[in-house]
Amino acid sequence: MRRRVARPLRSLLALGAFFVLAALLAACGNGVPGNAVARVDDEVVTRDQFNHWVNIAARASQPPGSGAAVTVPDPPGFNRCVANQRRTLPRPAAGQPQITDQQLRDQCRQEYEALRDQVIQFLVEAAWIQGEAADQDIEVSDRAVQASFQTQKRQSFPNDADYRGFLRQSGMSQGDILLRVKLELLSQRISQKISKSARVTDAQVAAYYRRNKQRFSQPQRRDLQVIKTAGAARANAAERAIRGGQPWRVVARRFSNDAVSKSQGGRLPDVIPGQQERALDNAVFRARRGQLVGPIKTQFGYYVFRVTSIQPPTQQTLAQATKTIRQLLLSQNQQKALQSFVRGFERKWKARTNCRKGYIIEKCRNATAPRRTNTAPPGAVPQQGPAPGAPPAGTPPQVAPPPSAPPPSGGTPSQP
Repeated sequence: MRRRVARPLRSLLALGAFFVLAALLAACGNGVPGNAVARVDDEVVTRDQFNHWVNIAARASQPPGSGAAVTVPDPPGFNRCVANQRRTLPRPAAGQPQITDQQLRDQCRQEYEALRDQVIQFLVEAAWIQGEAADQDIEVSDRAVQASFQTQKRQSFPNDADYRGFLRQSGMSQGDILLRVKLELLSQRISQKISKSARVTDAQVAAYYRRNKQRFSQPQRRDLQVIKTAGAARANAAERAIRGGQPWRVVARRFSNDAVSKSQGGRLPDVIPGQQERALDNAVFRARRGQLVGPIKTQFGYYVFRVTSIQPPTQQTLAQATKTIRQLLLSQNQQKALQSFVRGFERKWKARTNCRKGYIIEKCRNATAPRRTNTAPPGAVPQQGPAPGAPPAGTPPQVAPPPSAPPPSGGTPSQP
């Protein structure tokens, strides 16, 4: 009898355990713990992190110097946001309808969704960069982070008071900025590692040379003495003066109306085929060295000239061109390697990313359809030049959007 009772009891207990486990899994939302908005591998993005960076993003969305109080839209009802919007609305003009609460609520919802997507993308990509660095055994020391931070701080802020003012205005802590500096350095190290993997073979160099041989050649060049006139009579007079033995510079100064060659005593150096008007070009490259030619009629006037020197065409050999070609191909191969890496990087980390319902963006594995997101990192409105963590001007694109402190001139970090 006991055995018949015990068996259903054990079954009931097992079933109860199943329901407890199922309830826990449901609470997590696709593996996202109850206190989090997203999970990347074993790392969670907590609600506290999200709320902190939403506040920063909301501050950054304010016009510079506006002094307006920062109000983060408050879902789901957006009551505080609607009330704040209502207080700041100007009175409608005579005959104009009053903006309704629903219209204000819709505006608050749009603002919140933009901030939410921006912050989720920032925090998810921060986890991606740190996860990829760990997978690649790439580290940056606290000393390296501090050194980069101090350098950029000196470049961005004249004194500590300005820096503290930036922290107050942005809502960021120094820890937030140090995180961004670390992410920037990790992203750079990953990019450097991928770039170093690119190679150029001798066969690639030789193939490029064969396809682009003309790029490594120089055409024939001729130096001229030239006189240009508007009419045939002056050209003939100039030609007679030259034949009479007068110096070219004297005749050019007297007769020529071409300011450039006239200022150089009538000299026109390094003329290559196809550079001049067709009639003059043909005459120049048929003439013998030292031969006085002209007048030649063109649509621009009449020319009298003499070829003073001829430099024959040249062709670089493969050996001579190899260094240039190798550098060019290396740059191209590095770019291809980075592009290939980024595609794999996106697929790899998206597959490891789950987001809670209500916080899903395109970068989440459980996204149902691509969504347009604001890629500017939170806090991307500088008050006085680039803040610590911003890449310097001209920094090449990173492997992934590096969430770094406010980029210079209000821009966003380059994306692949």
